Amino acid sequence: MSRTATADDRPTRRRGPRGETVAAYLFAGPTLALLGLFVFLPLGGAFWISLQETDGFGDGVLVGLDNYLRLFGDGTFWRATLNTLLFTAVVTPLSMLGGLGLAVLLNSALPARGVFRSVLILPMAISGVATALMGVLIFDQNSGILDKSITALGLPGIDWQTSGPAAFLSIVLMTLWWRVGFNMLIYLAGLQGVAPELYEAARLDGANGFQRLRHVTIPALRPQSFFLLVLNVIYSFQVFDIVFVMTGGGPQNATTVLVTYAYDTGFVIRDQGYAAAIGVVLLLATLAFTALQWRRNRLREATE
Repeated sequence: MSRTATADDRPTRRRGPRGETVAAYLFAGPTLALLGLFVFLPLGGAFWISLQETDGFGDGVLVGLDNYLRLFGDGTFWRATLNTLLFTAVVTPLSMLGGLGLAVLLNSALPARGVFRSVLILPMAISGVATALMGVLIFDQNSGILDKSITALGLPGIDWQTSGPAAFLSIVLMTLWWRVGFNMLIYLAGLQGVAPELYEAARLDGANGFQRLRHVTIPALRPQSFFLLVLNVIYSFQVFDIVFVMTGGGPQNATTVLVTYAYDTGFVIRDQGYAAAIGVVLLLATLAFTALQWRRNRLREATE
């Protein structure tokens, strides 16, 4: 006996690819609009300013690529570039290695490890300017805590503000104090997801602590390492507040980085077209590095 088909017997209509695409754009629309308004539009404005000769007041004069060509003969720009690359090459590996070591230590059965975690994460809650002000109190060569402690031991003081290498070292040390806790937190979260069976199997195979770290821990933390590498390099390329407050780029441009040079050029000298060109070059370098690392990571995953 046949029966009349009801609504429940009808096949469910599935949403096609086009409907899913429309729904995705509807959900992403507000975010894309905010990105366009507060990121892409200002970037386009900065690129347009970089093609002009302007002090920020009134209409600028269109000069094309002249501001970019000036970079090749600007010794201060190349000094700032070298300082930025050196800062990145020192801070990035040290902060990642320090974060990894602390994460492994705090992931073990360490007494009062919760207290140590809180202490190490505390600098993350402090702004870069506040961190730099603490650095001034510590490294001031006339009244700093560190120099007073050194001289109290009968040792000669260090010229933190008048010696280029010492000033650069003070910035690196304060940056490490500020950034290591964040790296430790990311690595610690990654360690929570490593299966204990992997360590047990390695231990049964006769692997010692260093071998377990090399062959189990580090490969398991590869996604976190990739994330932290990109993030730390981007931060190092864009470092400003600690340098600006602690040294202002001195002495004699020994600690001048690209962002502080762009700031001085744009807001002190008022050559905003040239400052915008420096900013655009820095942005392109950051994007190129990120794309290169992303491609290397994808190729490595594809070959495994």
